[in-house]
Amino acid sequence: MRSLTGKKYWLVGASEGLGRALAFAMSKSGTELVLSARSEERLQALADELPGKASVAPCDVSSRESVEAAAERAGAVDGMVFLAGLYWPMKATEWDAEKAEVMADINFTGAVRSVGAVLPGMLERGAGHIVITGSLSGFRGLPGAIGYGASKAGTMYLAESMYADLRGTGVDVQLINPGFIKTRLTEKNEFTMPFIMEPEAAADEMLMHMRTDGFKKSFPFAFGLMFRISQFLPDWAYYRIFARSG
Repeated sequence: MRSLTGKKYWLVGASEGLGRALAFAMSKSGTELVLSARSEERLQALADELPGKASVAPCDVSSRESVEAAAERAGAVDGMVFLAGLYWPMKATEWDAEKAEVMADINFTGAVRSVGAVLPGMLERGAGHIVITGSLSGFRGLPGAIGYGASKAGTMYLAESMYADLRGTGVDVQLINPGFIKTRLTEKNEFTMPFIMEPEAAADEMLMHMRTDGFKKSFPFAFGLMFRISQFLPDWAYYRIFARSG
């Protein structure tokens, strides 16, 4: 079991939703936090509310210079959790190039930038913990998920490849794939969201997994199991079930 008490973690995407809830959960467990997102004002307000030690390092994950500056401000950290994300529901028949590109740039390339800002130092020290937030939507192509699902599939592959490469280096990698979480992002959905969770419950699931030595966790369990099983369906069966007609 991994202890987070007394450790220093950089949370990227901490100002609201799951990131904010995880900040509270980790702070209560005795973890020192460095909080990053675009709004310094919101980050400082969060830091002031947390029960434990916290500092802020504002950054825009769409800018490598901004991410590197925030990482330098954070200093040497024991761990980093990437939670930043943007979402708009989008069908291929209603393509919005700007939104699709922004989702890819924040959700996937933002993760690449954030990992790149901390991994060399962790490798040099021979110790570190990197947590990547994927999504159940990244397991296989879904209707209405252009941009978001693809970007999350990229983050999941990133974590899997890192896990393969970093075994034995002292740098641990974990991948966490949540389902629907009640946030301002999911408020955009006009369809029923099965097993939707409150951010605090999802944060508890994340923190529980972060304390283990396991690599991957998908939740809620029953919903996640459905997505994992879907990977074994032949294309004709999968798209008959999941693809929208018309």
